[in-house]
Amino acid sequence: MIRPEIPLAGVIGDPISHSLSPRLHGHWLKRYGLKAHYVPLHVAHNALADVLRILPDMGFVGVNITIPHKEYVLSLATQISDRAALIGAANTLTFLGNGQIQADNTDGIGFLSNIRQHLPGWTAASGPALVLGAGGAAKAIVSALINDGAPKVIVVNRTRMRADALRDHFGARVETQDWTRIADLVGDVALIVNTTSLGMDGQSPLSIDLTRLTPPTVVTDIVYKPLETELLATARQMGCETVDGVGMLLHQAVPGFERWFGYTPMVDDDLRAAVLAP
Repeated sequence: MIRPEIPLAGVIGDPISHSLSPRLHGHWLKRYGLKAHYVPLHVAHNALADVLRILPDMGFVGVNITIPHKEYVLSLATQISDRAALIGAANTLTFLGNGQIQADNTDGIGFLSNIRQHLPGWTAASGPALVLGAGGAAKAIVSALINDGAPKVIVVNRTRMRADALRDHFGARVETQDWTRIADLVGDVALIVNTTSLGMDGQSPLSIDLTRLTPPTVVTDIVYKPLETELLATARQMGCETVDGVGMLLHQAVPGFERWFGYTPMVDDDLRAAVLAP
């Protein structure tokens, strides 16, 4: 890829004003003294194909993709990574020149790297995982857990049909159970992951019975507003290791920044503070 003198990148979504990605990438660009820019781009579904064709001529080297375009964008890419194809969605596009668009999904990388930054040496192979939810984020996380050696991933969702579809997609190492069985399941897994919006500011609470939860189960939540959800607070009080969700956002951004700007950025306390600043 031939880099423009001042390379541009950004994040595309509809809506987009809520995105923390400009703050995240902007911090890295300033830290490394790079003459480049990262901007939010509000693009509607019916304009996405035209916008992606034009961006490289404007100096863009790549973009992140967020809701609601992560699945549709695969039909516009010319190269699709194995993990994006398996998950059925992409969050990172790289413009290769001559109209070529490479699509990747780095959500799973972000999820695993976040846990390992907090718990060095952790591996999904340590035991079964319980995943709450069956949406796009759950799909990426289930894929990452399987690839990292999880012996079994149990998926529960309020609508059982969506969990079953995820099981059918990934095969024998994925098991589904009814949402009402969570209280029994939490005592028999090494990892619990909330991928739903329950417990997020402005959303309904995640009301589950954690009575059987015991250390050394690791509990993580992809919600990061609030940073410590009720799930994490309760698990911490019960002696479990907990991992908040903002690190997944930070780590999933690393591969794109590296490809677009030629630097491997650090995820550290300064970055967290910059992204979480009021």
